[in-house]
Amino acid sequence: MIPRYSRPDMVAIWSPETKFKIWYEIEAHACDAMADLGVIPRENADAVWRARDVQFDVARIDEIEAETKHDVIAFLTHLAEHVGSDEARFVHQGMTSSDVLDTCLNVQMVRASDILIADLVALLAALKRRAMEHKNTVRVGRSHGIHAEPTTMGLTFARFYAEMDRNLARLRAARAEISTGAISGAVGTFANIDPRVEEHVCAKLGLTPEPISTQVIPRDRHAMFFATLGVIASSIENVAIEIRHMQRTEVLEGAEFFALGQKGSSAMPHKKNPVLTENLTGLARLVRMSVIPAMENVALWHERDISHSSVERAIGPDSTITLDFALHRLTGVVDKMLIFPQNMLDNMNKFPGLVMSQRVLLALTQAGVSREAAYSMVQRNALRVWEERRDFREELLADAEVVAALGVDGINEKFDMAYHTKHVDTIFKRVFGA
Repeated sequence: MIPRYSRPDMVAIWSPETKFKIWYEIEAHACDAMADLGVIPRENADAVWRARDVQFDVARIDEIEAETKHDVIAFLTHLAEHVGSDEARFVHQGMTSSDVLDTCLNVQMVRASDILIADLVALLAALKRRAMEHKNTVRVGRSHGIHAEPTTMGLTFARFYAEMDRNLARLRAARAEISTGAISGAVGTFANIDPRVEEHVCAKLGLTPEPISTQVIPRDRHAMFFATLGVIASSIENVAIEIRHMQRTEVLEGAEFFALGQKGSSAMPHKKNPVLTENLTGLARLVRMSVIPAMENVALWHERDISHSSVERAIGPDSTITLDFALHRLTGVVDKMLIFPQNMLDNMNKFPGLVMSQRVLLALTQAGVSREAAYSMVQRNALRVWEERRDFREELLADAEVVAALGVDGINEKFDMAYHTKHVDTIFKRVFGA
């Protein structure tokens, strides 16, 4: 991913230097286990560990790979240059390249997951704070983009919190899904390496042994991981779209923070554009772009082919780096977001009283009017509000049929805003707990 949408901690996980360090640790831990089992001399395993502080030369490994056309062999050759060819002769004993590549990839995805989990925790904290702050800030709810009934800004933040909390659970499950390693040999049968080597390496790297591998770790695990990232990205877009809508000039119920010196347009100095949330919509598309290729990686020929390899070299770093950036950006947007309660009330009253139509409809049915007749009575008054910008309550009070059914006090009572917010506390307890 380009630097514009990257943060250094996540980028470091996918750097060649980190990758080769993990490869080295896999090989060194495997040598340790084989020495403990008496398969190789202890002094050879110790010799490998003496290279623990070596900064592997990426350019040198690339140079060797240009000749060998094999990345793992290039690395092993370079390792032998540091350890000594005789001392390193037992490195990679009984192993195959995928033992290193797949175990390393899962280590990287686990580490990436830890950063993403921390990102989600920070976003949840921001959403919760804003939800509590605006728990009772009334705004109009919309369906199909049209005024529906009153809700609160706190409930808007609360539903995003609940969604991201589900995503946190999904990501933790996905992390567990890819927290496996395999040191099982050419087709996963352990013919040339003891299963206890795999157990030792996985324990050292914080993984669990893959119950059954072929030459590769099963890719359904990876598909689940990237699908989870795609769901999180969609949730980011869900929040971003709502903020973008709120910032529209005709709505202006909320807006991204606009910094001193910030410019909205090269042509129009008055502009304050929702550029951060628009950017988040685009970044979500990039993350979701990885989901289908990850699923297509599940089906490999027999015990292994490498059709998955080129895909994962791209989507592993790109998806996690992009999602890390997007979560961090969204947290900042939510944390500093401007809220305009008066505009929310002004918008709700643009068609005065209209949002109370369902309550009047229900009251009429409870007063003995058939639902069909009640709907007609309410709608004829509501349409005049739509078309002539009249006051809904006044129209109802002037409708003899409605007054006959409900009475003047009965009509007036239906316009109490507190009616729509009476269960906010119950919803908040469900979302945030007592």
